[in-house]
Amino acid sequence: MKYQPLDPKIFMENRKRFRDKMMPDSIAIFNSNDEVQMNGDALYKFKQNTDLFWLSGIGQEDSMVILYPDNPDPDYREVLVLVRPNEMKEKWDGHRLRREEGRQISGMDTIVWLDSLPALLQIWMHDAVNVYLNTNENDRKGGYYPSRDYRFIKKMKREYPLHQYHRAAKILKALRPIKTKWEIAVIQQAIHITEKTFRRLLQFIQPGVMEYEIHAEIMHEFLRQRATGEAYGSILASGDRARTLHYVSNNGECKDGELILMDFGAEYGNYCADLTRTVPVNGKFSKRQKEVYNACLHLHRYADKILRPGVTVNEYEKELGKEAGKIFVKIGLLRREDIKNEDPANPAYRKYLYHGISHHLGIDVHDIGSKRKPVEAGMVFTIEPGIYIEEEKMGIRIENNFWVQKNGNIDLMKNIPVEAEEIEGLMKRMVHSR
Repeated sequence: MKYQPLDPKIFMENRKRFRDKMMPDSIAIFNSNDEVQMNGDALYKFKQNTDLFWLSGIGQEDSMVILYPDNPDPDYREVLVLVRPNEMKEKWDGHRLRREEGRQISGMDTIVWLDSLPALLQIWMHDAVNVYLNTNENDRKGGYYPSRDYRFIKKMKREYPLHQYHRAAKILKALRPIKTKWEIAVIQQAIHITEKTFRRLLQFIQPGVMEYEIHAEIMHEFLRQRATGEAYGSILASGDRARTLHYVSNNGECKDGELILMDFGAEYGNYCADLTRTVPVNGKFSKRQKEVYNACLHLHRYADKILRPGVTVNEYEKELGKEAGKIFVKIGLLRREDIKNEDPANPAYRKYLYHGISHHLGIDVHDIGSKRKPVEAGMVFTIEPGIYIEEEKMGIRIENNFWVQKNGNIDLMKNIPVEAEEIEGLMKRMVHSR
């Protein structure tokens, strides 16, 4: 791993939180993700199951976490399962974790090898009554994939059909959105790397540069700062391409007079940052560009004021939409009659702001959590309003990451330049120094 070792208190606390929600006489079993075949003998880059990582900090394939608080044998109430190191395989694929390394990362004392698990698991299952197994219950998931978790469920139900089975995901969906102070420290490091990268880009952007060259600068700085990599595919969209929300081609030229929308974030220690800034390619906003930019910044700050514990994300986004309608009238995008006569199911502002404003953020960039249940203190959300004007070939979005608190949110990206004048000042200084 490129990143510095994380504090195992993160994972020790997360396991405690999960154990406290388990029923008596219960065992919970979590699997790592699969290594997935690509073409020929090549594999896709391995990405750990985020639930297993949240519980253990282990990023290695063929791993498992087993929690059994009422195990009659106290040595096996928390178990980390690792693949047994194989000297020949390591010559080809590299080092695999030893027991002591697994202990240091996870804070778990009991480590067993995967090939010795079946005999142990049979004993534990004969004592347990309830079994928690895991599935992907992220509301944004794209469809069913027969992952190791789903295959393991079938195997367990076939071999132990009379046990009571329960969804581990139901507990995780309640726990993972609430971030501990140790998790926030890791997210803050991902944000720190992202900030350094953004400041680097302000020195680099100028008319004639290609979007993929900016992407290269991002990757260079991420790796230089020990990031695991990109939290998601970076979006670098100049001019009218900024109206495509998930534009990832990044192959266009940045032209004089255009704005460039940059949506990117570092992943550090498997935790994500998610930043969007829109800046002038030539270092100076036009009068109209600044007007629309400041309107977007107003919505960004208004959203921060109304995103509070007790409100649902759906309710909060609906309230922000009302403010967006007023602002769009002010900057000439809508008329008052458009607001008055709008279809409640398709408000007028949606013509220029057609996406959600916030999502949970954490180990997954679209972290697990509900938009229908009330927001709670401790959750981390993006706030990312945008204004997209087809007639003017312009797209602007501003995004920061916020840690929700009872008495006001903490802007985890408060040190990243966002005012139009500050961005212009930094870009002007850099243009003169080239």
